[in-house]
Amino acid sequence: MSDPYGDIVVTAPISVPYVRFSHERSNYWLGRALGKVCKASGLKHNEIDGLSISSFTLGPDSAVSLTQHFGMTPRWVSQEVTGGASGVTALRKAARAVQMGDADIVACLAGDTNSQDGFESLLDNFSSDMSAAVLPYGAGGPNVSFALITKAYMEAYGAKREDFGKLALSQRKNALSYPHALMKKPLGIDQYMAAREISSPLHLFDCVMPCAGAEGYLVMHEIKAKALGLPYVKIKATIERHNAYAHDDVQLRTGLAMDAKGLWAQAGIAPENIDVMQTYDDYPVISFMQFEDLGFCAKGEAKEFVRQHDFTITGNFPHNTSGGQLSCGQAGAAGGFLGMVEAIRQLTGTALGKQVKGAKYGLVSGFGIINYDKGLSCAAAILESGQ
Repeated sequence: MSDPYGDIVVTAPISVPYVRFSHERSNYWLGRALGKVCKASGLKHNEIDGLSISSFTLGPDSAVSLTQHFGMTPRWVSQEVTGGASGVTALRKAARAVQMGDADIVACLAGDTNSQDGFESLLDNFSSDMSAAVLPYGAGGPNVSFALITKAYMEAYGAKREDFGKLALSQRKNALSYPHALMKKPLGIDQYMAAREISSPLHLFDCVMPCAGAEGYLVMHEIKAKALGLPYVKIKATIERHNAYAHDDVQLRTGLAMDAKGLWAQAGIAPENIDVMQTYDDYPVISFMQFEDLGFCAKGEAKEFVRQHDFTITGNFPHNTSGGQLSCGQAGAAGGFLGMVEAIRQLTGTALGKQVKGAKYGLVSGFGIINYDKGLSCAAAILESGQ
């Protein structure tokens, strides 16, 4: 069993509560996140010498320009552009920076605003491929692309809407105890099935709701976390991959499948050892792919895996225990941090909602940057309780 990250730990998970719409700039949400990690850790902002930022709506500002806004003088900065994978890719870079002495304490922050017309503006400027290949044909946004992926997956493997619905219902039940979730009404299977169609086969409760908010955490040496009296998690293993399986006709697998064996070997544990899992869930089919590609079941068998497990906090496979994006909302790039922040809380016994009892190992996986036909980035991390 290797120990690739040595004494580097992750601590001080924070969330800036989400709101449906905001006229504040992303700087505001990221600034609030910085303030909250400082309050959570007892550090002053100028004691943090590394800064990692993930945001879709930060432009024309950048991670560097934020240092002036925040009154910081860091010796290491990074700007993540991996969307839903950013919670893990930010961790990988920050951990290496601290390990190599480029920074002592790194604040990893993600946040976005969402004005009344913010989502439309984001789509118009998301990528040149999206603008050139999708929008001219009247296909606005990710719903159409993920409808294509979902339909192909259902046809290839026999998954049904009821299978996707089980995840959505489980996550809504988890969200009822999580204070920051925007969706607080219980969801039943009849309501899920009868919801209005968005883009066949996707219906309302298969799609995330855009909102504004922020998430964050700190990366530092274990001795520093102990000195600050902070609960923390250890990094057992991480992977990331971009533009995987580029020649597939339609996306039915992610790059996680390329590196899953190495992830488990690096961590020295197996899928059955995981106590709590957080997948990136902009659409249920993507969680299905992550279950398969990370080795919890074979390709195409996620439907049986879902039918056989209870994904609620007290079930036999606690999954997206804050409610995930499907019930919390998707605060832009902060959606890529939501699972990481929740995993840290669950593994340190500091959950804001119900606690998974005795959780020792957690897995966080991310998926992001949908082009017109596939998501380009994926990443995963296995974390261990440091207590």
